[in-house]
Amino acid sequence: MNQLEALKQVTTVVADTGDFHELARFAPQDATTNPSLILKAVQKSDYAHLLRDNAARWSGRDLAERMDRLIVRFGCETLAHIPGRVSTEVDARLSFDTEAMVTRAERLIELYQAEGVHIERVLIKVASTWEGIEAARRLQGRGIATNMTLLFSFAQAVACAQARVQLISPFVGRIHDWYKARAGSSWDATAMSGGADPGVQSVRRIFEYYKHFGIATEIMGASFRNVGQIRALAGCDLLTIAPALMAELAASEAPLPRALDAEAARALQIEHVQLDEASFRYALNEDAMATEKLAEGIRAFAADAVKLEALMQA
Repeated sequence: MNQLEALKQVTTVVADTGDFHELARFAPQDATTNPSLILKAVQKSDYAHLLRDNAARWSGRDLAERMDRLIVRFGCETLAHIPGRVSTEVDARLSFDTEAMVTRAERLIELYQAEGVHIERVLIKVASTWEGIEAARRLQGRGIATNMTLLFSFAQAVACAQARVQLISPFVGRIHDWYKARAGSSWDATAMSGGADPGVQSVRRIFEYYKHFGIATEIMGASFRNVGQIRALAGCDLLTIAPALMAELAASEAPLPRALDAEAARALQIEHVQLDEASFRYALNEDAMATEKLAEGIRAFAADAVKLEALMQA
């Protein structure tokens, strides 16, 4: 049994890609997309026709609707290759506007339903700002499941649990990147690998908190830089992995033991945390890494959305 197969025994494996032709190689349960992945995909010859077809078919509609129809098209194509769910992201430029996020999410679901996709097969990705978490709370109340993206801090995870969102996506690799950049030349790659990786430790803390208190929200580690981070989180509810890293896992037959254990977490001594808007914002402000990476992530996704719009208009 290779390591990818072993991982699937203890964790739901999700493909982190806009390249849905890759999915058959690794047979993931779910898949996630974002504007950056779709931008990368439509610049390949295999996918360029999707952009052209979408632009031609909906040329009379406003740009935001055409963008939504494009990402839903990618979602539908992805769902044809997997048995589970696809995550589709709300425009990152709306990350501080609760009403706009709710409205856009509802339109995405309507577009999926018009294509015959059942609502249970779609997760709406929303940035883990306070406004995004409030939007997710409302969407969950309307039967629309959410995937909270750009999550870097324990405070964000606690607020998402209070909102009873379906799933959170802590960004392991981007947390790792911040600490590595901060350490500069003193960074010891060996000492900070595996279970000692700061991104891995962040997810472990969230996992233990959620499992200790019986929180139903799913945890999906995301944004991996190497397979060592993935191995160190075996046993997490879900892990979303790029095809290149799945290939690396599939090429190894070394043992891959469970690293996270829900039963063990229930036996830990952990203090319960309750956050309102003020305490959430202060906790996030106190976490320089999370504050910086959240802002950076929103800017990056927004910039790629603008590039995708430019391609659409061209």
